[in-house]
Amino acid sequence: MKQLTKSAALIASASGVVFGLVAPLTASAAAPASSLTWSQCTGKDLDPRQQCATLKVPMDYADPGGPQIDVAVSRIPSEDPGTRRGALLLIPGGPGGSSLGDPSGKGQKLPQDVRDTYDLIGFAPRGLAPSGSVACGFDRADLSLTSQRPWPAPDGSVTENMNTARRMADACAGNGGELIRHLSTANEARDLDRLRAALGERRISAWGVSYGTYVGAVYNEMFPDRTDRVVLDSNDDPDPTRVGRGWLAAFEVGAEDTFPEFAKWASTPGNKDRVARTAAEVRPLFLSLAARLDREPIPWKDANPAELNGDVLRQTMLSALYDPDDYPVLAQMILAARKGGTPPLPDGPPEPVLQNVIAVGTGTLCNDVAWPTSEAEYQKGVDESRAKYPLTAGMPRNAMPCAAWPFPPKEPPVRISDQGPSNVLLVQNERDPGTPLTGALKLRRALGDRAVMVTVNSTGHDAYLANGNACGDETVSHFLATGERPARDVYCR
Repeated sequence: MKQLTKSAALIASASGVVFGLVAPLTASAAAPASSLTWSQCTGKDLDPRQQCATLKVPMDYADPGGPQIDVAVSRIPSEDPGTRRGALLLIPGGPGGSSLGDPSGKGQKLPQDVRDTYDLIGFAPRGLAPSGSVACGFDRADLSLTSQRPWPAPDGSVTENMNTARRMADACAGNGGELIRHLSTANEARDLDRLRAALGERRISAWGVSYGTYVGAVYNEMFPDRTDRVVLDSNDDPDPTRVGRGWLAAFEVGAEDTFPEFAKWASTPGNKDRVARTAAEVRPLFLSLAARLDREPIPWKDANPAELNGDVLRQTMLSALYDPDDYPVLAQMILAARKGGTPPLPDGPPEPVLQNVIAVGTGTLCNDVAWPTSEAEYQKGVDESRAKYPLTAGMPRNAMPCAAWPFPPKEPPVRISDQGPSNVLLVQNERDPGTPLTGALKLRRALGDRAVMVTVNSTGHDAYLANGNACGDETVSHFLATGERPARDVYCR
């Protein structure tokens, strides 16, 4: 067993934690035989050690002998073959995210003993370039963040959102091809099991982030005997009756949990982007400015939409709350808008990339579970949310394209249970705008004794090696390197 680092030892001492050992695999000096053909990756800012390959998987697992699709995968091998344990899947968020570059990126933030223990494995999920490139041909206006997040009209009406949902769903039905019908979390999990087999691994470890926590939980439910050490970071509520609809609804709680931290920062003396004298003034200032921009939007050349309106401000708020380093983006928009101007236009992905990412996200969310189709039901939810959670103005309970999706789900969502190996470590920031603590606790309860949870006294999305703290990072790293988890749930102050 590797020696505890100084910080991990301090955690154990301060928390009274007794570490329990996950059943070990035998470390091997060499990687097992792989059926993948590896070659040098192409792309910018990649570690020269990163290799790439293509995995063939069935488009439709109900017809495994039918058409095959490509899944692009990547790896950086273990840095110490003598202590290599296996492979660590880096499961991206989204849906619509890719981890293809992560072995070169966030994988290099992992401590040395973890990089020694595993080959780091990234992938682009089915349909996401270069794993094919499904697209729906959305109107340009529907590519904006304020369309992807269904903000209701200033008076709270959802009628236009239902029109947008029908337009986007029709575009996917007409232009998405057969693959759009086979994008789902369960199929991503099946693809990952094909990848495990192609790597020659009997069992595989995983680090899933955000939506990747749901993918990881589904994989561990579908293939419980094929998982080793599983870290789920910034956790989604696994409620099988709601799935993505529940994740959207979580924004109303997540924004309320995290906005006070922005307010404290935005009122700090000496802050060059200070927007108010006291934290108590920031919230009413934000709400009044959003209402004013609803009535009197400011023209914004080359932006999409081409104006700074209340919903653009609200969406910028949600995006900025993901990472405290992005607080200045929101503060600068507030300061500019109060003077009747706009901040510098941020850089964004090219339109073909947006078309691909949004199509994959839409197809996955809408194929995972059936959404309500009644405008009245969405209107009722939006009205309730606007009254209780004014920061998000009803958006989290509104209609996405799934409200008009023409394809029924091919299978029911996977129900996460407490049946299976006890090999999961959840790590969760206490204040997270996108995957709030309330949802993480529901995943914790669903997993029962299969999991231990590390709650981190920190703010922002992505806890491990990002917006968490040293205590949480050391606890997760120690588990990945040694298999030792806290014997019970831990709070990292």
